[in-house]
Amino acid sequence: MQRFFHSVANHAAALLMKLLFGYSSQIHVITRERANCVGGFLLAANHISHFDPFIISSVVRRKIDWMTMAEFFRFRFFRFLLRAVDAFPADRHHADRKTIRTAIERLKSGHVVGLFPEGGIRDGARSLLQGAPLRPGAATLAHIAAVPIVPCVIVGSDRLYSAKRWLPLRRTPIWIAFGNPIPPLPELPKLEARKQIEAHLAAAFENLYAEVREKFRLTVDDLPHSPQERMKKSALNENDVGIAEISSNVGLFRERARRSAIRRFSANAVDSVICTSMNLLQSRHRLHARSREEMQRYLAECEKLTAHEYYAAPSNGDLAGAIGNGTSVTWPSPIETKFPVNNIARADLFRSARGWSAPTIFILHALMSATHIGYRRLAARLNELGWNACFVHLPFHYSRVPRGYWNGELAITADLIRNAEGLRQGVMEVRQLMAALHERNCHEFGLLGTSYGGWIGALLAVVERDFRFVALMAPIVNVEHAIWENPAAWFMRRELRRANIESSLVARHFHLSSPMHNQPLCDPARILFVAGEFDLITRPEHIEAIHQKWRGSELLRVPQGHFGYRMMRDTITRLKARAL
Repeated sequence: MQRFFHSVANHAAALLMKLLFGYSSQIHVITRERANCVGGFLLAANHISHFDPFIISSVVRRKIDWMTMAEFFRFRFFRFLLRAVDAFPADRHHADRKTIRTAIERLKSGHVVGLFPEGGIRDGARSLLQGAPLRPGAATLAHIAAVPIVPCVIVGSDRLYSAKRWLPLRRTPIWIAFGNPIPPLPELPKLEARKQIEAHLAAAFENLYAEVREKFRLTVDDLPHSPQERMKKSALNENDVGIAEISSNVGLFRERARRSAIRRFSANAVDSVICTSMNLLQSRHRLHARSREEMQRYLAECEKLTAHEYYAAPSNGDLAGAIGNGTSVTWPSPIETKFPVNNIARADLFRSARGWSAPTIFILHALMSATHIGYRRLAARLNELGWNACFVHLPFHYSRVPRGYWNGELAITADLIRNAEGLRQGVMEVRQLMAALHERNCHEFGLLGTSYGGWIGALLAVVERDFRFVALMAPIVNVEHAIWENPAAWFMRRELRRANIESSLVARHFHLSSPMHNQPLCDPARILFVAGEFDLITRPEHIEAIHQKWRGSELLRVPQGHFGYRMMRDTITRLKARAL
């Protein structure tokens, strides 16, 4: 029970930190992967503000057990919170055997232990970034526990001491860099090893600091200042804006800030609630002892295939006739699963007055979509514009939900093979529909995909060229992030790690399942990406990245989170402006 409590507390704290600093800061990270290696290691960082451990934890995938000032543990409330997230006390003034023993035990158990070798908040000449001496604790711990040290430099967090930095729309830039792991040198005597480790660590801090300054062209104001200096600075000096200009624009700024803050807060609240619900549902699905072995066999077969081979859809000669004049069509799925009800593909058909010779839009719904009523209304609007509409029941959704499960519950779980085969089902079934509609004299197609449906839509764009437009709303495009960093997938990550399924193994399927690792077959100019500015699940920067990679595509930003109705409305408006 205690272990479960700590797990829940850590995940809740991680989500809260992502929300808080996602709202207040714009965090730039260099070589994040160095802090996500396996096994125990010591994470040593410079210390310029009380926000540092929280910010660093928010960008590192693994949980960090922080060595925390013993003074904080004197207060019952803080002590409860700190112990809940596995922090432990450290006396800054003398060596504490209990602290050392705790740190070594956790490091040897494979945990990440975080500490600040400066022993407190430092800036200027007192900072190790400018050559100040290190305290010997980090090197000693690393040598005794035989674990590496990963150096970390953080710059910019000290500006959060200014209250004005927490105003909406400010998003204070913060820069973080991780260095290469420094080995513990177990073959050397203790004193010699400690001396060399400290020298390597000091050099790493100075090099990382120089790299951050050069890469991001930091100004003097960006560099570390004491908390007292930051708190004294006025907003006028920080922004270098004249008093007259502020007076004339303050009303407009306040109104925009208020609206943006409300939108961000409500979007983050909705996303967080849905993420929690998804994690609770995923907790019903566990992996077993053979999961890794099955995954390896599956990947060995998949690695031989290209995306076109993997998603090749067998012809279905009866499907064109089945479409006929009906309002829905069902047919055997080309992929057979152990759930019979999921093996029957279905699409609801909405014909315009022109019949099947008119262009047809495929509507691919979101994961665990609550209702199809909104999609039916959308289909009616498309009919008015002269388009046919085809609402596809994606795998494990709507008519394809096995008894005892929620809508879409089985589409995304820790069972990555089932996830991949579900995506494959979705792509192949739409391709079969397209082939059947070709036989019905329909030769123009459009696609509206949301979230999970957008993921399938992006994969369709990789293997199909016959699209007049492809509108992808908050699609899952960065599969690595979706699995290993997404707040909706923390239980999935827990199961994968328990089954020893690591990220490098999963990455062997990205050439088939990750849109970011592919290029579209259809003209990129026909593709519209739509990003939610406050999206916690499909980060807007990932949509921006694939927009840049799929050169010629268009990007539309909408002020909402992952879940909401404005995105569809704005997308349709944009498509109409493009004359569909």
